[in-house]
Amino acid sequence: MSEENIAIIETGSKQYLVKKGTVLDIEKIETDKESIEFDKVLLVKKGKTTKVGKPYIEGTTIKAKVLNQIKAPKVIVFKFKKKTGYKKKQGHRQNMTTIQIESI
Repeated sequence: MSEENIAIIETGSKQYLVKKGTVLDIEKIETDKESIEFDKVLLVKKGKTTKVGKPYIEGTTIKAKVLNQIKAPKVIVFKFKKKTGYKKKQGHRQNMTTIQIESI
């Protein structure tokens, strides 16, 4: 059984479990580079060794390739109050960045 390298990174106030080759949609990162590095690494597991950060692991970076800048599907926000005739409908599309993890 092969043991894979995994990590937990934090970006955009969210945490993601990643391994090499993982494709993720994360909150938009303003960059014109083709690759980015994540330095907020919470956990790294390589083989049987596991490192846990307090809160982050010093000197560890995860490299990822930027694939695309997209917009997420529309989320509908609907407010309604019965008997008063109050209705309000709004929509929102979040800007997202698609990345692929290259190395841990």
